Amino acid sequence: MDVRILVLYDNAGAQITAMAQAVGEGVGSVEGVEAILKDLTSATPDDLLDAHGIVLGSPNWNGMTGRLKLWLDDVSGMGQEGLLEGKIGGAFTAGWGRSSGTEFTLLTLLHWMLSGGMIIVGLPWTDRMAVSGSYYGATVHGSITRDDLEQARALGSRMARVARYLKDGGMESIV
Repeated sequence: MDVRILVLYDNAGAQITAMAQAVGEGVGSVEGVEAILKDLTSATPDDLLDAHGIVLGSPNWNGMTGRLKLWLDDVSGMGQEGLLEGKIGGAFTAGWGRSSGTEFTLLTLLHWMLSGGMIIVGLPWTDRMAVSGSYYGATVHGSITRDDLEQARALGSRMARVARYLKDGGMESIV
C-alpha cells in the first residue's frame, strides 16, 4: 500500500478496541490506504515514523489514560525533531456519559499531535452527530452503538482520503 494510517490505542476497555477496529475499517475502505492497528503494548516509535497518519484512541479517564500519556511523553522528542510534521492526525475516545469529558479527552490527544506539527482531521457535521461523535473525533457515550461505529468508520475514511490526498498532491483524491 502507498499510504499507511496507524491506529494506536490504549485497549483498556472493549469499547476502545471496537472503535479502533471500526476506524481501521474506514481507513481500509479507501483504495491504496492500509490501516495498521496497534495496541499500546505492541507499538513502537518506528510505527509512528512509518505512518502517513496517526489516529490515537483512549478511554476517557478525565483525559487520556496515564499509560498512553507516558508512552506519548516517551516519544515526544519526535515532535521536537520535526519527525511528525505534516502527518495527518485524528482521535477517538469512549466514556460512560455525555458530560463525562470525552471532548476533553479528544482535545488532549489532538494537543499532543499539534505540538508535533501534525495536521488534524476532525468530523464535519452530519445528522448522525446529533446522537454520536464530535467535531473533534469519534466518541462513545455509554454502551457502543451502531452510530458510534459508523462515526469511527467515517473518521478512518476521512483520515485515509486526506492522507492520500497529501501524498498524491491532487485535490481529486478527496472529492
